[in-house]
Amino acid sequence: MTNHPSQTLASFASSLRFEDIPEPVVRRAEDFLLDWFGSALAGANGLPVQAIDAFAARMGPATGPSEVLITRRRTTPMFAAMVNAASSHFAEQDDVHNGSVFHPGTVVFPTVLAVAQALGSSGRELLTATVAGYEVGIRIGEFLGRSHYRVFHTTGTAGTVAAAAAAGHLLKLTPEQMLHAFGSAGTQAAGLWEFLRDAADSKQLHAAKAASDGLMSAYLASAGFTGARRILEGEQGMAAGMSSDADPARLTNRLGDRWAMAETSFKFHSCCRHTHPAADALLAIVTQHALTAEQIVRVTAHVHQGAIDVLGPVSDPQTVHQAKFSMGTVLAMIAQFRRAGLEEFDTYFDDARITAFRAKVEMRLDTEVDQAYPVRWIGKVTVETSDGRTLNGRVDEPKGDPGNTLSREELEQKALRLAAFSGAASVAETQAAFNRIWAMARCEKVEQLLTPV
Repeated sequence: MTNHPSQTLASFASSLRFEDIPEPVVRRAEDFLLDWFGSALAGANGLPVQAIDAFAARMGPATGPSEVLITRRRTTPMFAAMVNAASSHFAEQDDVHNGSVFHPGTVVFPTVLAVAQALGSSGRELLTATVAGYEVGIRIGEFLGRSHYRVFHTTGTAGTVAAAAAAGHLLKLTPEQMLHAFGSAGTQAAGLWEFLRDAADSKQLHAAKAASDGLMSAYLASAGFTGARRILEGEQGMAAGMSSDADPARLTNRLGDRWAMAETSFKFHSCCRHTHPAADALLAIVTQHALTAEQIVRVTAHVHQGAIDVLGPVSDPQTVHQAKFSMGTVLAMIAQFRRAGLEEFDTYFDDARITAFRAKVEMRLDTEVDQAYPVRWIGKVTVETSDGRTLNGRVDEPKGDPGNTLSREELEQKALRLAAFSGAASVAETQAAFNRIWAMARCEKVEQLLTPV
């Protein structure tokens, strides 16, 4: 029987070998693991994260093989993955793939770490499973298209199948079993953007459920549980219900040749990625012209439609997390502090200076920016000043994109800041985890990243 896209993708995820992966992609996987680790620590004090952690502690066993990073306790892989995923998606510092508009690390790494610790997998096996999860999830996000993202949070939808692929690889599922894992994951995939209008906590739930449901799907498949064989492109599959512009060719195009993980970006600012291009463009202007926030009369952010769809509903942010989805708030942080980091949001999101500047900002759909999106996220802003000047700023690759990436030193410094912000790990503990991560490809058995307390 001729392979169909779901089957081809499942076969790839099942059969991928460490030796198949180019060395630069392996190094990138290590980079993203360290970056994810910092984000997971940063979410320790978030109320949604604490609620999900408390739920996991009540529902799951008090002992097990897999670590919950923010508490150091151990439990089953499913509940460890659930909490670590929620925690790593709280600070808005986790990685993102532009073309799929998908945060792969926040669902793949919680899953592979939990399962690898349970199975006693090697570091090479963990890294290979990571690449499998990234490649599958990114391609599904691209396949589902722009129409999908208008309503659905891709990290919750494509992320569920990505987690299944990653867990399934560690469980050594056959291609047929992997296909069934995809089917079970896809039928559970969910995540709606409506939560932003109410400043609700659903974003962390999306990541938690994607990781745990994907993991469950893989374990079920290993026991003979079956799922739909064409869950992605079938007549009543994910695309049929969640997209109007799905392109099945994106699922398998250059599979095993083009490595989507290498295209994935780090997040520099602590806010929604849709704000980053404009933030970088404004930062360039205020730095070059030594502008103060008070000298700025108006800022127009020239954006793609996806930014309007996601950020548009947030006109008067009521919480720190909701403020990270407010273009006006983010640009106010840049104008006032030259940065939009965790401390700035935590302390100043409702400061009078920030709320006053927010009223000066508008988003405007830009044809060039929109046509380039989602492959390229161009940043363009127009700034009007109190002395009558009109200044234009442009950034073609925001900080963190592959062409403007973070070095390993910058990644370590970022993770240290994230750990210090939450107090979830000391400098010494965090640096010890760095050493374990950088040596992952030589690790014979994946142990805890943090020392138990």
